[in-house]
Amino acid sequence: MSLITVFLGLGSNVRRHEHLTAGLDALDGFLVDLRCSPVFESEPVGIRSGPFYNLAVMAQTDLPLAELDRRLKAIEADNGRYAPDRQGLPLDIDVLLYDDLVGDFDGLQLPRAEILRNAFVLWPLALLAPELRHPAEGRSFAALWQAARIEQKLWPASFVWRGSELTPPDLRTAFPAPQGS
Repeated sequence: MSLITVFLGLGSNVRRHEHLTAGLDALDGFLVDLRCSPVFESEPVGIRSGPFYNLAVMAQTDLPLAELDRRLKAIEADNGRYAPDRQGLPLDIDVLLYDDLVGDFDGLQLPRAEILRNAFVLWPLALLAPELRHPAEGRSFAALWQAARIEQKLWPASFVWRGSELTPPDLRTAFPAPQGS
């Protein structure tokens, strides 16, 4: 099987740096050419909780979609996602895009609807792959972000993984965190 390009969304609101680092480390163990977007801090959407860290990653894989999803669920489980006594959301990893698939694949709707609904998904994608076209919308992620009117508060956050800052300082300067956050 040839390599497929995948985009994943990662998020955490509990021991955020620890869980995202563990998720990235696990992904890097079986995906090829892993690339990360800047990390964003955001207010929660749809749940009552503390702020989230979110990012998008792009990588290559030879895994079929169902096997990739199974591995992502195992990484989430390893980080306490499904623990009966869990507090918050330790680690969430979603398949955003799997090549250019469009449709329902054993319960996975691709491309993931959150891309167009949530700023914490679309902005990282627009920075990671600005010219890539959304397989259903036909417009680039940069154009979709430019046209988006999503009312969510988020800002770039410093995040170091394996000795490298994922969020460039100029992005953090251009879009600083609100006072009191």
